[in-house]
Amino acid sequence: MPNILGKSLVFFEIDLYTGHVLNLTSLGEKIAARRKALGLSQTALAQKAGVGRSTLEALENGRLGELGYAKITNILAAMGLELRLQEAGSRRPTLEDLMDEDRDDQGLDRQR
Repeated sequence: MPNILGKSLVFFEIDLYTGHVLNLTSLGEKIAARRKALGLSQTALAQKAGVGRSTLEALENGRLGELGYAKITNILAAMGLELRLQEAGSRRPTLEDLMDEDRDDQGLDRQR
């Protein structure tokens, strides 16, 4: 897993906090999903991020062993995403977590 100064790199999407450490293959899958959601072609995103289309294609399809920090952050920034450092194991709840908790609470209220 990539790390900087002993901190795990954690990927945050604007619309969903994933809350777990991602490897390069998982990161590529998330980038592909976001690119498609934005309606961008690989060529358009690669040009916007200043990377080669073949590099982006290999990242999205899990065929890269390594990719530099600058290229990753450029790709993310081109899609309105960012990479943040967070203590390993700490996690904010996702919307799904909160909705599940609310359903559980409502279930307890019905049992009373």
